[in-house]
Amino acid sequence: MTKKPASGRSRTNDPAGVRKRILDATADAFQKRGYHSTSTHDIVSAAGVTAGALHHHFPTKKVLALNVIEERVARAVERHWLEPVRSARRAEEGIRNAFEQIASSLDRSRTILGCPLNNLALELCAADSEFREAIERIYDNWRQVIADKLRGDFVAASDAEALATFVIASYSGAITQAKAKQSTAPLRTCAAQLSVHFRSRQAPKAKGAHVSKS
Repeated sequence: MTKKPASGRSRTNDPAGVRKRILDATADAFQKRGYHSTSTHDIVSAAGVTAGALHHHFPTKKVLALNVIEERVARAVERHWLEPVRSARRAEEGIRNAFEQIASSLDRSRTILGCPLNNLALELCAADSEFREAIERIYDNWRQVIADKLRGDFVAASDAEALATFVIASYSGAITQAKAKQSTAPLRTCAAQLSVHFRSRQAPKAKGAHVSKS
Protein backbone atom coordinates (compact mmCIF):
# COMPACT_ATOMS: atom_id res chain seq x y z
CA MET A 1 0.00 0.00 0.00
CA THR A 2 1.48 3.32 -1.14
CA LYS A 3 1.62 6.09 1.46
CA LYS A 4 1.02 9.70 0.50
CA PRO A 5 3.54 12.32 1.64
CA ALA A 6 2.75 13.81 5.04
CA SER A 7 2.48 17.28 3.48
CA GLY A 8 -0.54 16.20 1.47
CA ARG A 9 1.17 17.18 -1.79
CA SER A 10 1.49 14.37 -4.29
CA ARG A 11 5.06 13.54 -5.28
CA THR A 12 5.70 13.61 -9.00
CA ASN A 13 8.63 12.90 -11.28
CA ASP A 14 7.85 15.91 -13.46
CA PRO A 15 10.49 18.57 -12.81
CA ALA A 16 9.47 20.59 -15.89
CA GLY A 17 5.86 20.64 -14.73
CA VAL A 18 6.86 21.69 -11.20
CA ARG A 19 9.06 24.45 -12.56
CA LYS A 20 6.23 25.70 -14.78
CA ARG A 21 3.78 25.76 -11.85
CA ILE A 22 6.24 27.76 -9.77
CA LEU A 23 6.81 30.31 -12.53
CA ASP A 24 3.09 30.64 -13.27
CA ALA A 25 2.20 31.07 -9.60
CA THR A 26 5.01 33.58 -9.06
CA ALA A 27 4.11 35.66 -12.12
CA ASP A 28 0.51 35.80 -10.91
CA ALA A 29 1.54 36.75 -7.38
CA PHE A 30 3.92 39.47 -8.56
CA GLN A 31 1.20 40.91 -10.77
CA LYS A 32 -1.32 41.00 -7.93
CA ARG A 33 0.92 41.94 -4.98
CA GLY A 34 4.33 42.91 -6.33
CA TYR A 35 7.77 41.42 -5.73
CA HIS A 36 8.41 42.72 -2.22
CA SER A 37 4.97 41.81 -0.88
CA THR A 38 5.17 38.23 -2.16
CA SER A 39 6.94 35.75 0.12
CA THR A 40 8.40 32.39 -0.85
CA HIS A 41 5.78 30.85 1.45
CA ASP A 42 3.08 32.51 -0.69
CA ILE A 43 4.64 30.98 -3.81
CA VAL A 44 4.97 27.50 -2.28
CA SER A 45 1.32 27.60 -1.28
CA ALA A 46 0.03 28.95 -4.61
CA ALA A 47 2.12 26.54 -6.71
CA GLY A 48 1.28 23.52 -4.56
CA VAL A 49 4.92 22.49 -4.18
CA THR A 50 7.28 21.93 -1.28
CA ALA A 51 9.81 24.53 -0.17
CA GLY A 52 12.50 22.04 -1.17
CA ALA A 53 11.15 21.85 -4.72
CA LEU A 54 11.05 25.63 -4.95
CA HIS A 55 14.66 26.01 -3.81
CA HIS A 56 15.81 23.13 -6.02
CA HIS A 57 14.64 25.00 -9.13
CA PHE A 58 15.23 28.55 -7.88
CA PRO A 59 17.82 28.88 -5.08
CA THR A 60 16.78 32.43 -4.21
CA LYS A 61 13.76 34.66 -4.64
CA LYS A 62 15.83 36.95 -6.86
CA VAL A 63 16.76 34.09 -9.20
CA LEU A 64 13.07 33.16 -9.37
CA ALA A 65 12.10 36.75 -10.17
CA LEU A 66 14.70 37.01 -12.94
CA ASN A 67 13.31 33.85 -14.50
CA VAL A 68 9.77 35.22 -14.26
CA ILE A 69 10.90 38.39 -16.03
CA GLU A 70 12.74 36.51 -18.77
CA GLU A 71 10.22 33.71 -19.32
CA ARG A 72 6.81 35.03 -18.31
CA VAL A 73 6.90 38.82 -18.59
CA ALA A 74 8.84 38.78 -21.87
CA ARG A 75 6.38 36.21 -23.22
CA ALA A 76 3.43 38.43 -22.27
CA VAL A 77 4.97 41.37 -24.16
CA GLU A 78 5.58 39.07 -27.12
CA ARG A 79 1.99 37.84 -27.17
CA HIS A 80 0.19 41.11 -26.52
CA TRP A 81 2.45 43.54 -28.38
CA LEU A 82 5.12 42.07 -30.63
CA GLU A 83 2.95 39.53 -32.42
CA PRO A 84 0.19 42.06 -33.29
CA VAL A 85 2.77 44.55 -34.58
CA ARG A 86 4.69 41.99 -36.64
CA SER A 87 1.55 40.48 -38.19
CA ALA A 88 -0.05 43.81 -39.17
CA ARG A 89 0.26 45.29 -42.64
CA ARG A 90 1.40 48.62 -41.21
CA ALA A 91 2.81 49.73 -37.87
CA GLU A 92 -0.15 51.98 -37.03
CA GLU A 93 -2.56 49.09 -37.55
CA GLY A 94 -0.52 46.75 -35.36
CA ILE A 95 -0.23 49.33 -32.55
CA ARG A 96 -3.96 50.05 -32.68
CA ASN A 97 -4.71 46.30 -32.62
CA ALA A 98 -2.45 45.78 -29.59
CA PHE A 99 -4.21 48.53 -27.64
CA GLU A 100 -7.66 47.24 -28.56
CA GLN A 101 -6.93 43.57 -27.81
CA ILE A 102 -5.50 44.46 -24.40
CA ALA A 103 -8.41 46.79 -23.59
CA SER A 104 -10.98 44.16 -24.65
CA SER A 105 -9.27 41.49 -22.55
CA LEU A 106 -9.25 43.79 -19.52
CA ASP A 107 -12.93 44.61 -20.05
CA ARG A 108 -13.70 40.89 -19.88
CA SER A 109 -11.57 40.34 -16.77
CA ARG A 110 -13.12 43.34 -14.97
CA THR A 111 -9.91 43.81 -12.97
CA ILE A 112 -6.99 45.90 -14.18
CA LEU A 113 -3.67 45.05 -12.54
CA GLY A 114 -1.48 46.99 -14.94
CA CYS A 115 1.36 45.99 -17.24
CA PRO A 116 3.56 43.27 -15.64
CA LEU A 117 6.70 44.80 -17.13
CA ASN A 118 5.80 48.32 -16.09
CA ASN A 119 4.85 47.21 -12.56
CA LEU A 120 8.15 45.42 -11.99
CA ALA A 121 10.17 48.22 -13.61
CA LEU A 122 8.69 50.75 -11.19
CA GLU A 123 9.30 48.47 -8.20
CA LEU A 124 12.72 47.00 -8.95
CA CYS A 125 14.83 48.94 -11.45
CA ALA A 126 16.09 51.73 -9.20
CA ALA A 127 17.50 49.39 -6.57
CA ASP A 128 19.04 46.47 -8.47
CA SER A 129 21.16 46.46 -11.64
CA GLU A 130 20.38 42.84 -12.56
CA PHE A 131 16.66 43.48 -12.46
CA ARG A 132 17.15 46.71 -14.40
CA GLU A 133 19.17 45.00 -17.13
CA ALA A 134 16.66 42.14 -17.50
CA ILE A 135 13.75 44.57 -17.76
CA GLU A 136 15.65 46.91 -20.06
CA ARG A 137 16.30 44.04 -22.50
CA ILE A 138 12.55 43.51 -22.87
CA TYR A 139 11.91 47.21 -23.44
CA ASP A 140 14.76 47.32 -25.98
CA ASN A 141 13.31 44.38 -27.93
CA TRP A 142 9.79 45.86 -27.77
CA ARG A 143 11.08 49.19 -29.08
CA GLN A 144 13.11 47.48 -31.81
CA VAL A 145 10.16 45.50 -33.15
CA ILE A 146 7.99 48.63 -33.40
CA ALA A 147 10.84 50.66 -34.94
CA ASP A 148 11.52 47.93 -37.53
CA LYS A 149 7.85 47.95 -38.52
CA LEU A 150 7.86 51.74 -38.76
CA ARG A 151 10.94 51.63 -40.99
CA GLY A 152 9.01 49.22 -43.19
CA ASP A 153 6.47 52.03 -43.54
CA PHE A 154 9.30 54.25 -44.85
CA VAL A 155 9.81 56.14 -41.60
CA ALA A 156 13.41 57.37 -41.26
CA ALA A 157 15.59 55.30 -38.94
CA SER A 158 16.08 58.02 -36.32
CA ASP A 159 12.38 58.92 -36.41
CA ALA A 160 11.40 55.24 -36.10
CA GLU A 161 13.36 54.78 -32.87
CA ALA A 162 11.95 57.97 -31.35
CA LEU A 163 8.39 57.15 -32.41
CA ALA A 164 8.66 53.61 -31.02
CA THR A 165 9.80 55.06 -27.69
CA PHE A 166 6.82 57.44 -27.79
CA VAL A 167 4.39 54.56 -28.45
CA ILE A 168 5.68 52.46 -25.53
CA ALA A 169 5.70 55.46 -23.18
CA SER A 170 2.12 56.28 -24.24
CA TYR A 171 0.99 52.72 -23.55
CA SER A 172 2.82 52.57 -20.19
CA GLY A 173 1.18 55.78 -19.04
CA ALA A 174 -2.23 54.73 -20.31
CA ILE A 175 -2.16 51.32 -18.59
CA THR A 176 -1.07 52.96 -15.33
CA GLN A 177 -4.00 55.37 -15.53
CA ALA A 178 -6.31 52.48 -16.43
CA LYS A 179 -5.12 50.64 -13.31
CA ALA A 180 -5.78 53.71 -11.15
CA LYS A 181 -9.25 54.27 -12.64
CA GLN A 182 -10.10 50.57 -13.07
CA SER A 183 -11.29 51.56 -16.52
CA THR A 184 -9.93 50.87 -19.99
CA ALA A 185 -10.92 54.38 -21.14
CA PRO A 186 -7.34 55.75 -20.92
CA LEU A 187 -6.11 52.94 -23.18
CA ARG A 188 -8.70 53.66 -25.84
CA THR A 189 -8.19 57.42 -25.57
CA CYS A 190 -4.43 57.01 -25.97
CA ALA A 191 -4.85 54.63 -28.91
CA ALA A 192 -7.12 57.13 -30.65
CA GLN A 193 -4.63 59.97 -30.10
CA LEU A 194 -1.77 57.86 -31.43
CA SER A 195 -3.81 57.18 -34.57
CA VAL A 196 -4.36 60.93 -34.99
CA HIS A 197 -0.62 61.45 -34.59
CA PHE A 198 0.19 58.83 -37.22
CA ARG A 199 -2.30 60.31 -39.68
CA SER A 200 -0.90 63.82 -39.14
CA ARG A 201 2.61 62.56 -39.98
CA GLN A 202 1.36 60.95 -43.19
CA ALA A 203 -0.87 63.84 -44.31
CA PRO A 204 1.86 66.24 -45.59
CA LYS A 205 3.30 63.51 -47.84
CA ALA A 206 -0.13 62.73 -49.26
CA LYS A 207 -0.80 66.41 -50.00
CA GLY A 208 2.67 67.02 -51.38
CA ALA A 209 2.21 64.32 -53.98
CA HIS A 210 -0.44 66.47 -55.72
CA VAL A 211 1.39 69.80 -55.56
CA SER A 212 3.25 70.82 -58.71
CA LYS A 213 6.49 72.74 -58.40
CA SER A 214 6.46 76.24 -59.87
